[in-house]
Amino acid sequence: MSEILIHQEAGVLTLTFNRVERKNSINVAMYDTLATEIERAATDADVRTVLIQGHETVFSAGNDLDDFLRNKPAGMDSPVFRFLRGIATLPKPLLAAVCGPAVGVGTTLLLHCDLVYAGDNAAFSMPFVNLGLCPEAASSLLVPQMFGYHRAAEALLLGEPFMAEAAQEVGLVNRVLAPSECNRYAREQALKLAAKPLSSLITTKQLMKGAGQQAVLERMAEEGAHFGRMLGEPAAREAMTAFMEKRKPDFSKV
Repeated sequence: MSEILIHQEAGVLTLTFNRVERKNSINVAMYDTLATEIERAATDADVRTVLIQGHETVFSAGNDLDDFLRNKPAGMDSPVFRFLRGIATLPKPLLAAVCGPAVGVGTTLLLHCDLVYAGDNAAFSMPFVNLGLCPEAASSLLVPQMFGYHRAAEALLLGEPFMAEAAQEVGLVNRVLAPSECNRYAREQALKLAAKPLSSLITTKQLMKGAGQQAVLERMAEEGAHFGRMLGEPAAREAMTAFMEKRKPDFSKV
């Protein structure tokens, strides 16, 4: 079966992570599918809203590190950056339903969603520093704006998980539900939006995003340049080797 399930009905395009046995970790092929569908949704008149969801036990463990190291992003036209630009510039409403772990990009992609619903088992984390890397998806810009600087520093420098209630408190999540209800509720909200005048939705979203969208794209590019450089440096190599070997990394010499 496909690792990204695609379902379009009643104006709602639903993209479902379908790699539960690997905790919905995202590989290059999945990014390519996601990017292509988001790009299509932007111009397809039959798509009025987009919903990204996972399983009620796991949203996404973030990048598939083994695949990511074997297929490092080659510039801003790589699938991962196409996907990130796509969600940052999608003119139509973008929703997410999040249950269980949401690691790395599993959390940062939510910064570009208009509505986010979480199961009460959701656990968000952005452990880029712990992997010898830096933030991505313009999270170094958007997280301080949303969380406030000190809570952003806690999330991005320590990289420790925070739960659904805390995510709702800082504005990352609209509503917390039982995991068994989360995907259904998010779809109901997507259908509500799909029934509204599309031009009004697009104009309202454009006005809310405003001039900040260009700053987001510029920060994405800046982060991407640092991220690509840091992937080949000793700290990232040690972090990822330790992860594969299931041991604690030793950063004392990097």
